Amino acid sequence: MSTTRSFIDGKVVSMSSTLVETISINYEDFSESFLTCSTCLCTYDGCEHTPKLLPCSHTVCLQCLTRILASATRNDEIPSSFRCPICRESINVPRGGVSALPPSFIVNQLLDLMATQRREVIPKCGLHSSQELLFCETCDTVFCVRCTEGLHGGGSDHTVIPFAVAIKRMSEILLYRANECIGKLRDADTVVSQEIRNLEQSREDVAESIERIFNEIYILIDRKKEEVLTSLNRIKDEKKEVLENQLSQIHAERSKVERDCEGLQYQMEVRNITMKINDLKSRIDGISALLEPKENSFLSYEEDDLSSTLNEVNNTLDGIVKIRTSKTHPSACIVEMDDCHLHVEVSASLVTCDINVKQCCAGGDPVSAHVQHESGSVVKCNVIDNNNGTYEIRFRPKICGEHALSVRIFGRHVKNSPMSFICDGKIPLKSVYGSKGTNMHQLSQPVDVVADNNGFVYVLDTGNDRIHKLNYDLKREEIITNDCLIGRSSTGICINESDNLLVVNWRSKFVTELTSVGEKLSSFTCTAFEEPVAVACSSRGQILIADTGRGSVFVFDNGKLVKKIGGNGQFNLLAGVTCGPNREVICADSRLQVFSQNGDFLREIYTEGKGKGRYGGIALDPHGHLLATRIERSRSFVQVFEFKTGVLLFQIECEEAKFRRPAGIAYVPDGCLVAVDLGNECLKRFRYF
Repeated sequence: MSTTRSFIDGKVVSMSSTLVETISINYEDFSESFLTCSTCLCTYDGCEHTPKLLPCSHTVCLQCLTRILASATRNDEIPSSFRCPICRESINVPRGGVSALPPSFIVNQLLDLMATQRREVIPKCGLHSSQELLFCETCDTVFCVRCTEGLHGGGSDHTVIPFAVAIKRMSEILLYRANECIGKLRDADTVVSQEIRNLEQSREDVAESIERIFNEIYILIDRKKEEVLTSLNRIKDEKKEVLENQLSQIHAERSKVERDCEGLQYQMEVRNITMKINDLKSRIDGISALLEPKENSFLSYEEDDLSSTLNEVNNTLDGIVKIRTSKTHPSACIVEMDDCHLHVEVSASLVTCDINVKQCCAGGDPVSAHVQHESGSVVKCNVIDNNNGTYEIRFRPKICGEHALSVRIFGRHVKNSPMSFICDGKIPLKSVYGSKGTNMHQLSQPVDVVADNNGFVYVLDTGNDRIHKLNYDLKREEIITNDCLIGRSSTGICINESDNLLVVNWRSKFVTELTSVGEKLSSFTCTAFEEPVAVACSSRGQILIADTGRGSVFVFDNGKLVKKIGGNGQFNLLAGVTCGPNREVICADSRLQVFSQNGDFLREIYTEGKGKGRYGGIALDPHGHLLATRIERSRSFVQVFEFKTGVLLFQIECEEAKFRRPAGIAYVPDGCLVAVDLGNECLKRFRYF
């Protein structure tokens, strides 16, 4: 580090720079010191000036040693020794002469090394030939220390290196970048060439399909032409047959007349002649009918507005085959997706753009999508074309962890594909409705809930003797009141096949049908009722009442009791009832039990939970999932089963807003479920599918 002072704008400014030390070898100096014979000053080589290593460790070329030995020879006798020309130490001459002295391996290695090295030119200052130029990497400036009088830089921390080193570095960087560019251009050449081949193949495939389609059209036209010509020939043949038969009759009559008239000129009997005349006269009347053809020669065709027909055919042909292409540029397209949750359908949106990053407004692109878990398992996905340049990619992850979504158009990745994302094990809480109280948006002892297909959710607010009518987002629409709700004893609610509400009151023991705005339509009761708490309706209109006092489920048809299920200790504190897809009866107490429509026990679901807790409510969604709220000693949650197999798929425990005594539950047609949280006196909505 060195610090200098300079005048900038009349002020003294301190500047510091960092000098990076490097080794720069002058080729001439190096060659003179290590690669040149110090006796004859000739550069070592592999011939006359072969470097020889003397025992004193000095190196002398073979030519100099030969000359020294020759000068010491007397009377043609080769001396046994000579003195080193450098240190004057006596050197014994080997038996083979000086050529037998060992070569200097170090010098030879240096010769080989220098022969393979590129001689670098050390840039010098044009004004100061002995001064090497320097380069400041910070300022990207070449300078001479003497020209700048040791001053350089406009700030601190400047990195300075010899200009020769900078040139070498930049040359290496240039070569690297050039090779990188060449590599990318080579890849681009491969990709574009492949795309051209794909284009040619696509053209061949489309042309083959067009040929096939038009060949089928030609076959159809030829068949129709043949049918019309066949019909024409048939009609002609029928007419010709009639005319030929008439012609044959004419010929037969003429032959008969000719035969009858033969020899009449020689007939002398007047009576016979008179008879012939009368016979011919009567025959003439019959022959007169043959004078008119019994069939006509008229044949024609009806064009039926040929021009209009041809236009219709042309329009039809236009609609049969259309050549489609696309301006979509995959690397300009972007795919985006929301947070990913286990078992919940994820929708990723793809927006296609052209090469100028202008959004496309038409669909039809061959979009493919692939979703894979980090373990290698593949998630099934579906691509939906919105026909406006956007696409939806839907999939449902069934394993937590990292996933990768790859989206390709024309087999090429879009801009941000493949994209990684994490699927967590949480089922998202979408919204909450209500709190404890009596105000319009508050609840008191809510126990049950149901949703219709018209966009509404109905919450039975038992403690306030009313029903809250909400939309699917749990925004209040209106409050429903009726005499059947009075007494804080309404405990069950459902929708019947007429989209009306059925409410059961355990205190009055009446089941009441209400319209969606609260108008009473009908009601009924049964002497067998003791404590009816839940109600459900089958697809055939039968009403199921779960009576926890009787430990039974009563089945009614048009208000008449037709069946009773249980009653012999089969149930313990019945909490819910619903109907299966094949009219099964599903009952919930501490267990989930399934009965046939005739009341026969079929199976039990989630046997491992027996004795550990109890259920609060059950519902079946249209996807074959059985939804149930469950209360155990230390926790409460929602369970989602596959009804057909009874397998527990997952549980919803809602860590951010824990359940306290969950009760009724219902499926909402927007892919959510709503569950009554009796302990927190609210309604919670989850996106679970």
